[in-house]
Parts: sequence; C-alpha cells; structure tokens
Amino acid sequence: MRDSNPKFVLVTVKDNGPGIPKEIQEKIWVSFFTTKGGSGGTGLGLSSVMQIVNQHGGSISLESEVGKGAMFSVRLPVEKKFKTSQV
Repeated sequence: MRDSNPKFVLVTVKDNGPGIPKEIQEKIWVSFFTTKGGSGGTGLGLSSVMQIVNQHGGSISLESEVGKGAMFSVRLPVEKKFKTSQV
C-alpha cells in the first residue's frame, strides 16, 4: 500500500488468524498485557514496537475483526532530520 503522504512509507502486515476482539484492542499496546496466560508471552512485543515506531516519528495502527484476522499498519517517515551541533 502507498501512504497518501509521499514523505512516509507505509508497511502493512496482515494475517488470517482469529482476530483481536474490540474490547481488548486498546490494551494490546500496554506493557505486560498478554492473552496467553501461562502459555508464554511477556506482553512486551507490541508495546515495544509502538515505542520504537513513535521514537522514529511514525505511527502504528490496528484493524481487526474477530474471525477475520488482523492488519497492523506502520507509517514511518522516509527521512528523519537530525539536529547537528555546531562546534
């Protein structure tokens, strides 16, 4: 997919899994939230991804419907301007 803003790159990842119920979609970004209980997972994956994407001036979003999978979209700037110090 192309982003509507040419200064950004858009990457989407889509699956055909069970989907993410609406009632927990906001919680998936919170550190240590997991639906796996004792069967693995620390709940740090998506919160870490969101933090990294935000630090690079981007954004991440989710579209999901139970029974129809999930799609994550990551928008990142094509170029990041760094401040340089003058000596």
